[in-house]
Amino acid sequence: MRILGIDPGIAIAGFGFVDKQGSRIVPVQYGCIQTEPSTAPEMRLLQVYEATEQLLDKYKPDSMGIEKLFFNRNVTNAFAVGQARGVIILAAAKRGIPIAEYTPMQVKQAVVGYGKAEKKQVQEMVKLFLKLKEIPKPDDVADALAVAICHAHSSGLNDKLNGVWRS
Repeated sequence: MRILGIDPGIAIAGFGFVDKQGSRIVPVQYGCIQTEPSTAPEMRLLQVYEATEQLLDKYKPDSMGIEKLFFNRNVTNAFAVGQARGVIILAAAKRGIPIAEYTPMQVKQAVVGYGKAEKKQVQEMVKLFLKLKEIPKPDDVADALAVAICHAHSSGLNDKLNGVWRS
């Protein structure tokens, strides 16, 4: 099963494709979509949307995990991230790709085993889980891979639970 993990953003949206092969999680491709601050907001959203479409068409994920919006004091940034999140979800929905949302605490719990883990701990565990030579940069890429790992763990549990409820 191919999974896409997304750490949404308007300036930088991290993405990570992984294949779940039994109990193994294997990296396929990862990186980020970047837009320039000097570009008009609507054009930045179009760039995120079109880049997401290209990635979905090229790597054909079976499902997508995306980080839920973490709302802090910067309301302007939260709105922009929410809009980017929306166009990413739209691109997946248009292709019929199932989408799951995870809070930062759920991602940390799945990857590190502790919901209040530090960012560096999450990055190190992503590197270990995926047998990477170094921590992916920028941080948004490591975060996207963490979401993909979280979804890989959660989707297996959800499949088992759904099987129990259906029998």
